[in-house]
Amino acid sequence: MNKPPPAVLQTPGFAHFAVAWSPFHTTRLALASSANFGLVGNGRLHLVSVVPGPNGTLATTLDKHYETQDGLYDVAWSEVHENQLVTASGDGSIRLWDAMLHNLPIRAWHEHTREVFSVDWSNLKKDVFVSSSWDGNVKVWTPERPRSVLTLHAHQSCVYQAMFSPHQPDLIVSCSTDGTLRMFDLRTPSYVTGPGTNTFTTPLSTSVLTVPASGTEVLSVDWNKYRPFVLASAGVDKLAKVWDCRMVKLGETGQIGGACETQLLGHEFAVRKVQWSPHRAEILATASYDMTCRVWNTVPTAGRPQLLHIHDPHTEFVVGCSWSLYDEGVLASCGWDSRLNVFRV
Repeated sequence: MNKPPPAVLQTPGFAHFAVAWSPFHTTRLALASSANFGLVGNGRLHLVSVVPGPNGTLATTLDKHYETQDGLYDVAWSEVHENQLVTASGDGSIRLWDAMLHNLPIRAWHEHTREVFSVDWSNLKKDVFVSSSWDGNVKVWTPERPRSVLTLHAHQSCVYQAMFSPHQPDLIVSCSTDGTLRMFDLRTPSYVTGPGTNTFTTPLSTSVLTVPASGTEVLSVDWNKYRPFVLASAGVDKLAKVWDCRMVKLGETGQIGGACETQLLGHEFAVRKVQWSPHRAEILATASYDMTCRVWNTVPTAGRPQLLHIHDPHTEFVVGCSWSLYDEGVLASCGWDSRLNVFRV
């Protein structure tokens, strides 16, 4: 039986960079978008509803949008307030929005000195979120404070993504143009703050684990939701890779890193996003500059392929994908063709 076509939302003039499902509302998602492919101009935050229809079909409606003075590169929903979400901007700022109040952010921070490329809200320590920037820094925030709680000088170059672990509230992983994944443990003595310490002016930089993941830029990383210390990464080398950080080994440069469990080959250009399924430990989604979003079984049984699904209606780079938290098998993809697709795998 043929699967129903994807639900589509077009936002002319704004290329999408990220999509995220609400952890509270089963049918609500957010889109972070930029004019002129994020090179110059303003941005827009879209709030979208996905409505189930007959025979498994889906439909999308644009509920609301917010204009910003610079492009938006990422968005994350609050784990505390159902109507709040935070965005990452090209002007180095981070803004907190409330969908029920007004058209202006309810709080804004501007500590990063270059583009903020990712934001992620902790689902364990629910009052904090993390950001990463092209300035090489990763910062931890709480909405109640006017400045960051902690600064990690994570890499010497652009940090494309930083994420809290879904298993340990004090673990953060980051990925960078330097080809590495780095894990930081905020419980280590060097991160303890107190009288006389100031991590705002003196960033911390010691990682507990460094994984030399690629010879080129690593663009995305994600924690497996069921297997602690298992990560997926992807980047310019066109590969998605699965790492087990418990299988520690010493690299040629003396760095302590994890072992690669598997490599997923098939994309024709750089892989811009990886995300593990929230429902099944072995299922991974990827989005690529080859204009496709793909779904993989990272632990296939004998005779079964690793590649399960190719979604290819997009006509430009696909840079974001996100699994529905409530409806298993529903995936959203977004790209530079100003198009959001929501479909069943």
